Amino acid sequence: MRIVIAGGHGQIALRLERLLAARGDEVAGIIRRAEQGSDLREAGAEPVLLDLESASVEEVAAHLQGADAAVFAAGAGPGSGVARKDSVDKGAAVLFADAAVRAGVRRFVVVSSMGADPAHEGDEVFDVYQRAKGEADAYVSGLDALDWTILRPGSLTNDAGTGLVRLEAHTGRGAVPRDDVAAVLAELVDTRATAGLVLELISGSSPVSVAVKSVAGN
Repeated sequence: MRIVIAGGHGQIALRLERLLAARGDEVAGIIRRAEQGSDLREAGAEPVLLDLESASVEEVAAHLQGADAAVFAAGAGPGSGVARKDSVDKGAAVLFADAAVRAGVRRFVVVSSMGADPAHEGDEVFDVYQRAKGEADAYVSGLDALDWTILRPGSLTNDAGTGLVRLEAHTGRGAVPRDDVAAVLAELVDTRATAGLVLELISGSSPVSVAVKSVAGN
């Protein structure tokens, strides 16, 4: 498969790139800064230099041509202000989804956030973030041209992955290593039977492949 990842230098994305490349997939990661390219190459991915805050749908679609799947893993990051929550966490997600439709890429996986809700109230930066992620998820889920799956991990940690997770429509709050989020994403990209699902993810007791098969109805 050829898989294009938005936010290719993110902590989850780099882990995902390593997993996909190791199993033989062709992976491209979209990055904003050229100096990030070496990290992607080390992970086995092809760096694509493109700013999703200023690119057009046509420009993004050109890089999605021929892809089998697209993964939106971009984020403004914890140090960013309110404006970039709207331009990246919402705006870039909408742009990437529209570009996937334009390029004919049906399989579309989103890394969202537990608690994301377009009706989330409050004016603090985290409130704006949850609202932006919720608005992006609502937009993607309204696109009939995409076989979308939305993944909402709990609190992210850098602990070593266990390969054991809880993946359900509603898990309740909890933490999960980024290693395990990447492992679940790698399975979801392959599992089109999860299309149309919004899934929460925390650490649990089910092996990743079993958890994904379970929500896919297998």
